[in-house]
Amino acid sequence: MSGPSRTNGPSVTELATLGGGCFWCLEAVFQQVRGVQRVTSGYSGGTAPDPSYEAVCTGRTGHAEVVELQFDPKEVSYRDLLRIFFSIHDPTTLNRQGGDVGTQYRSVIFYRGPEQAKEAQEVIREFTEAGVFRAPVVTEVVPFQAFYPAEEYHRDYFQRNPEKAYCRMVIEPKVLKFRKQFLDRLVAPPA
Repeated sequence: MSGPSRTNGPSVTELATLGGGCFWCLEAVFQQVRGVQRVTSGYSGGTAPDPSYEAVCTGRTGHAEVVELQFDPKEVSYRDLLRIFFSIHDPTTLNRQGGDVGTQYRSVIFYRGPEQAKEAQEVIREFTEAGVFRAPVVTEVVPFQAFYPAEEYHRDYFQRNPEKAYCRMVIEPKVLKFRKQFLDRLVAPPA
């Protein structure tokens, strides 16, 4: 599915597909963004149809771990989603996020139409010109082809496993950073 889609009601929603390392991290943050109606972890950018997590982890399918966001552009713009995206991962490391290494962890924006492509390039330029990162941004900006939802056990991973070491040491700091930087974008203030 690409471009705008209708939901139950008069508002039109849009889709965004972003990869920035482990999809658990992105999912945990974007679930808290006001205006994001659905976050689905999955795979995009590869050649194998309907890949499994195990196949993607080999790096041979070409897929990246991504999140597909269904959002209401009246509540949160695509540009704002990209700004959040660039604040919660390192877009300067090729095929790597922290200890996660491989093409499946690459920084990538799968754009759905020329407007999303233009906005992605503009946001990258803004961050580069502002000197936000010490190294060049290596985020791929490529056309969307297909999205394959991840297996059920990956969904809501942070919410279901807050005591796990990976959640406490990797995901939670990203969630806290998002909450601090984008307090005005939260679905509800943290308790």
